[in-house]
Amino acid sequence: MNRAPATADRKPGSRGSGLGFYERRLLPRLIHFGMRHARFDPLREALVGTAEGRVLEIGIGSGLNLPFYRRDIDTVIGIDPSLELLHMAKQHTAWVHFPVELHQASAEEMPLDDRSIDHVVMTWTLCSIADATRALAEVRRVLRPGGALLFIEHGQAPEAGVQRWQDRLTPFWRKIAGNCHLNRPIDRLIQAAGLRLADLETGYMIKGPKLATFFYRGRAVV
Repeated sequence: MNRAPATADRKPGSRGSGLGFYERRLLPRLIHFGMRHARFDPLREALVGTAEGRVLEIGIGSGLNLPFYRRDIDTVIGIDPSLELLHMAKQHTAWVHFPVELHQASAEEMPLDDRSIDHVVMTWTLCSIADATRALAEVRRVLRPGGALLFIEHGQAPEAGVQRWQDRLTPFWRKIAGNCHLNRPIDRLIQAAGLRLADLETGYMIKGPKLATFFYRGRAVV
């Protein structure tokens, strides 16, 4: 098995050093334990298993997607603003069959060359990025011609009543859930960035509160 060792490079001046104890220590663990539930695994496998070539995973977190990548991909480059989550992800890289690079970085300013990535993967990530529009512009910048963004995200529900509650609760929820927005219209954000939705499936894909379980799953191309 030939693979490069995983790294967890820290970006100078990146988000992390100025955070409080809750955001820096407790929140990453809450995110990890909340997102590792087995009900997410079939959704992860169906999406991540289609990635090929040189893959960028935005918001790699604690590395929960790593078991579902194909063995023959070239490499996975994972970025996340949380150094704590990246340390967790590094523990998963010892047994995968492909090179993994981990970098503490912002999605709004990615340390990658133009047109250098075959597939970008985002799973339950776009909800918490401070400037989603700028991050998606970066996705478009780094994708090679013929490449694609593969995503599954939660966001704005279609029912007016659910939307009203999402709007009401989002300001509070953001404060305790790492800037997570319940009410982002994922499809419109992707299209506004100049990406074309080649495939899109929406719906309540797992059991749970409607406020947080309306999902957008699909593929977008340049």
